[in-house]
Amino acid sequence: MTRGTLADTYVAAIQHDLVDLPADATRVGVVRRPTSWFHAAVDENRPELGPPEPLLESMRDCEEEMKMQGLCEEGAHNAAWDQVGFEEAYREYLGTEDARAALAALDDRLASGESLALVCYENTEKKRCHRTILREVLEETG
Repeated sequence: MTRGTLADTYVAAIQHDLVDLPADATRVGVVRRPTSWFHAAVDENRPELGPPEPLLESMRDCEEEMKMQGLCEEGAHNAAWDQVGFEEAYREYLGTEDARAALAALDDRLASGESLALVCYENTEKKRCHRTILREVLEETG
């Protein structure tokens, strides 16, 4: 059996038809706190694959501090990402029991031929995002 395809995008791209996802791809949200309009754009959400709250909070606090120092939104986001060690912390979180189980479930679906599109809030044209790390991890395991 052929492995399913794996894509990723952000919710506004779906809402405004800015992304060309495979027609058969299941849209899997990977956010900790989905809004009702987020739910409307995805087929399901796996909150256990969203960054843990303490990491999100430290990222938000640092980002606000960077904005106060005069950085634009994207610059503040990316500088905060580096300062809090977001990528390393998120990769470490993906090793926890809940996250590993959710990753294994998605990997099984890909292995069975299902196509998936990972979805969150960040526009990765300008900001770094956990969704791209998650995609890399799934591609490494497959």
